[in-house]
Amino acid sequence: MRIADVLRNKGTAVATVPPEATVAELLAGLAEHNIGAMVVVGPEGVAGIVSERDVVRKLHERGAEVLSRPVSEIMTRLVATCTPRDSVDDLTVLMTRRRIRHVPVLDGARLAGIVSIGDVVKTRMEELETSQEQLHAYITRG
Repeated sequence: MRIADVLRNKGTAVATVPPEATVAELLAGLAEHNIGAMVVVGPEGVAGIVSERDVVRKLHERGAEVLSRPVSEIMTRLVATCTPRDSVDDLTVLMTRRRIRHVPVLDGARLAGIVSIGDVVKTRMEELETSQEQLHAYITRG
């Protein structure tokens, strides 16, 4: 299965935030969309990614003053990405090795979607259910 298949099922909408938005604005967006990370998009495209985990760590380090600081100060700049043509297996390996939960999907320079670990797990469960149904049908038909 390819990332394009995952996006076809979940959709291609991506919540983004500009680098100059405050961390408080980021948190409002995360809560509004009920998501765990947002892609940081600047004039030249994807500039970074920032997650709830990033915010928690910076709050612990610097205190509440971080809420008024720009997202660019806490975002991860070296973003792991994938393409619609990549396999879900390859993405699973990437997420496991890098210990990340959200991966933006780039089609060339265009942000084409985002895949979370939850999307990967859901895809795997659907594949297993389909295999189980096929096996059950094969066995019962003799």
